Amino acid sequence: MADISSDQVKHVANLARLAITDEEAERFTKQLSSILEYAEQLNELDTTGVEPTTHVLDLKNVLRKDEPKKTITQEEALKNAPDKKGDYFRVPSILE
Repeated sequence: MADISSDQVKHVANLARLAITDEEAERFTKQLSSILEYAEQLNELDTTGVEPTTHVLDLKNVLRKDEPKKTITQEEALKNAPDKKGDYFRVPSILE
């Protein structure tokens, strides 16, 4: 198994502001050791000629082009406002 101690697990839990029991620390030590052991197995693979990838599928930007177009005027925006003051919407104050 990969070298990870219960003290290291407790330290990481403390950094993450998690309170864990000794039993949980032991369980997480075993689980994290298994994960690290699997990652070490992946390092043994021959990846020469394999291009790095961030996603398994080719992604395309499906958004429209960002082109300027005519928008409503300030008067049109304020036309149906329930309450306005000058050129602005009036809303209730929220104070705590």
